[in-house]
Amino acid sequence: MVTELLDDVWWFDLRGVNAYLAEDDGTVTLIDAGTPISRRPLARELRELGYVFEDIDRVLVTHYDVDHVGTLNRIDAPVYAGAIDAPLVAGDRTPNWRTRKGFTQRLAAPFCPTPDGPVQSVGDGDTIGSFTIHHTPGHTPGHVAYVSEALSVAFVGDLVRESDGNLVASPWLVSDDVGQVRSSIEELASELPAVEALAMGHGIPFNRAGHDRLRELAGRL
Repeated sequence: MVTELLDDVWWFDLRGVNAYLAEDDGTVTLIDAGTPISRRPLARELRELGYVFEDIDRVLVTHYDVDHVGTLNRIDAPVYAGAIDAPLVAGDRTPNWRTRKGFTQRLAAPFCPTPDGPVQSVGDGDTIGSFTIHHTPGHTPGHVAYVSEALSVAFVGDLVRESDGNLVASPWLVSDDVGQVRSSIEELASELPAVEALAMGHGIPFNRAGHDRLRELAGRL
């Protein structure tokens, strides 16, 4: 199902994981890319907006996990990812099986397709169009958030999730380092401009007072 969050920002609910589309000053930007079985529902929801995969100009990946990179081989456009996770997204490096998170990523690696487009790494403070990159490690070492004050939205991946109307931190079971998760939430909350939409990888995104939601969570940690 495709839902308009704000002007020029849409939410794709892809069977338990979210992807988003933003028109950033005429540039069609996909944020995260679902699982390998998301191709058809994602194509269908793009068509509802009048787009096909070939219309996507760039993909912003919040982190390397099978449910966020699963359709990158269907999209011939530049892919951006955090500097630590980018080699994993590109298929140039395999996850470290010695860590809990890396072990689960290693098991899922055969199902993570190599992107059709080039993979470019981004770091804290870099910009892509109207988006500013924030390095938010914890869920994965290279996790990043993409914040656009112009569009009034923060795409925060799996740093947080929505559960029964509440915002919660990425849990221990699926995170590389929960201490870093808490630190990243607190740091991002302190830096976040007054954006309306807070768009996470799992759960229902908030389209009003998103910055307040994140700051409230940071205050509870």
